[in-house]
Amino acid sequence: MTLVDRIWLLLEEKEMTAYRLAKEVSLPTSQLSQWKSGKVKPSLEAVRLIADYFNVSIDYLLGRTDNPEINKWEMFI
Repeated sequence: MTLVDRIWLLLEEKEMTAYRLAKEVSLPTSQLSQWKSGKVKPSLEAVRLIADYFNVSIDYLLGRTDNPEINKWEMFI
């Protein structure tokens, strides 16, 4: 599952639109549709904003783990 797939999965789970997410995290409203079409790749800052908004780990968004929980201990290393 790709980063964009994970974002869309989270949107579906929260019953949100991409437009609303973009507004909530202060991204251009067209940006998420550009990611979905493959025209543009998300920046690291955009990934961080989305991970923080949904309270999931960046590793989860990147597909490095299927566990969306943030490992709180890593924050202190």
